[in-house]
Amino acid sequence: MMKIIRPSVVAPVILLLSILTLSSYSAAAAPLERRQAFVTGELLVKFKPTVSTQTRQAAVSSTGGTVQATLERGLTHVRLATGQSVDEAALAYGSDPNVEYVQPNYIYHKTAVPNDPSYGQQWAFANTAQTVTSANYSTHNPGTAGADMNMQLAWNQITDCSSVVVAVIDTGINYNHQDLSSNMWNGGATYPNHGYNFTSEGAANDPMDLDGHGTHVAGMIGAVGNNALGVAGVCWVANIMAVRVLDSTGSGTTSSIISGINFAVANGAKVINMSLGGGGSFDQAYSNAITNAQSNDVVVVVAAGNDTLNNDLTGNAFYPCNFTHSNLICVAALDQSYALASFSDWGATSVDVGAPGTNVLSSFAGTATTYTDTMNGSGLSWSGTGGIAYGTTVPNTFPYNGGTYYSLNVPGVASWPTGYAAANTTVSAYTALNLSSYDAATLDVFGAAHVVSDSGAGNFSIAYRTTGGSPFSGSPTYFSGWSPAATEAVPATVPTFFALDTISLSVCNKSANCSVGFQLKTGATTTNLGMCLVGFKLNLLTLNNTTYKLENGTSMASPAVAGLATMLRAYNPQYTYADVVASIKNSGRAVASLSGKTTTGKAVDAMKSLAYINAPTGLSAAVQ
Repeated sequence: MMKIIRPSVVAPVILLLSILTLSSYSAAAAPLERRQAFVTGELLVKFKPTVSTQTRQAAVSSTGGTVQATLERGLTHVRLATGQSVDEAALAYGSDPNVEYVQPNYIYHKTAVPNDPSYGQQWAFANTAQTVTSANYSTHNPGTAGADMNMQLAWNQITDCSSVVVAVIDTGINYNHQDLSSNMWNGGATYPNHGYNFTSEGAANDPMDLDGHGTHVAGMIGAVGNNALGVAGVCWVANIMAVRVLDSTGSGTTSSIISGINFAVANGAKVINMSLGGGGSFDQAYSNAITNAQSNDVVVVVAAGNDTLNNDLTGNAFYPCNFTHSNLICVAALDQSYALASFSDWGATSVDVGAPGTNVLSSFAGTATTYTDTMNGSGLSWSGTGGIAYGTTVPNTFPYNGGTYYSLNVPGVASWPTGYAAANTTVSAYTALNLSSYDAATLDVFGAAHVVSDSGAGNFSIAYRTTGGSPFSGSPTYFSGWSPAATEAVPATVPTFFALDTISLSVCNKSANCSVGFQLKTGATTTNLGMCLVGFKLNLLTLNNTTYKLENGTSMASPAVAGLATMLRAYNPQYTYADVVASIKNSGRAVASLSGKTTTGKAVDAMKSLAYINAPTGLSAAVQ
């Protein structure tokens, strides 16, 4: 294990016959010491060329040892006397004027490569210019050999990071996954499910992942390595805390996120990964939570964002990446040739380093299924009242490039948007959903709407019913943000395309008789075009403990760096957050695609970070 010592004044380093503290270290040793394993009870003694065989034999016998073999030119393989330490014997040989040098009989291993069957697809750790199969990011696949994190050399030094708690603040973690279950944080009787859930979905004490994102992130940090299953993480042995702050739609709030940060800090996490973010205004409460982490010596690693934007420009800030805390590292995504990924954000003052972020294979929460209804009459069965019809023609100016879709309109309007919805009109449509075999479900709706609201009467709303039938009969239960008060008022002459936020169907989980519907109300006196749905997508998840998935994003690059930060803290227990940040930012390798795009212009390099030494401070004189 490497130890790094930073005395305020460095004394001259004296080497005795090339022995670098064989089994211990001290402040007088070189500041970087890689403690390589060696055979106990043995030494290699190099006698000077003029020393005879008889003299060499006598010298060995005088220490109580025996000659195992003469290797070449006086280099003698010596078995030590019973009970004699390597250090003790080395000092004895070192005082013999006939000895040129003495050293341990070091042990070497093949380069650390895990036996996980899908490791060969993990180009982020060992890029051999392999082709990633079933890739969903085609650029630079295959990539460039050697464009990777240099993990195999790092694994020769350390694979066990379990002395450091790393918190994944995300959508939760499938803590039962075969590649994660043994690497989960032990929260004891208080937190039996390895963390906490700060969302409104599910039990507070259960941070189970109902999206998949957090499980993927966790696997990149600490999927069990060398277990002949799936993949390996940066840390083969880890201590991962699950902190769920994002719901099944992947969304969370300031309150949930800062609660998650403070929970992680209070419960001993020393590294936090947050593969999440949003643009907009500075968030003081959020900033204060990261300050709390900094005050408690916690490294926070975050994603740069996936909007192909310069985060430094006015209006483009992406938080938490744009916070300026000294304990925060913001990560851009690189592809398999270490080019900046086409989707990745950047920023010469806000984004720090790059890491692999395309075609990243990792653990996943379960089997994801997507069902898409293109609203053309061949998908789900729809029912409703007043003016619902397939056969609506959408102009080619729409993102779906025209087509025949489904409309909510008044009777008699043959083609939307050439006609107008009548005033004081209500139309609705709903479909039945059987979600009994799924653990989580969300829906996305795409459409175009013109609803003119006069006297507060016009609106578009989305509702559900857990007992089936029309959600709008009786007392409707509306999805948050899509009640009648949430008016879609667009009084313009050109139809406006919109994409609704992904909506959680957790209220219908395991239900065989759920219905979801849409309702349009026009104003009391003013008419307009009405509503057209051009897409309805169900995202379904069935939990299991054996799924792996390829993903792209700065969300995947961030945990690569969080895993490295965890490794550094485990390797160097005396490291502060500042030491970790410095070793990650100041080491690494220069990458052309990051020049002028990040604060360092570098991609992370695990071995270089392990070997990085801060320059000594407080020197009163030059080292001799």
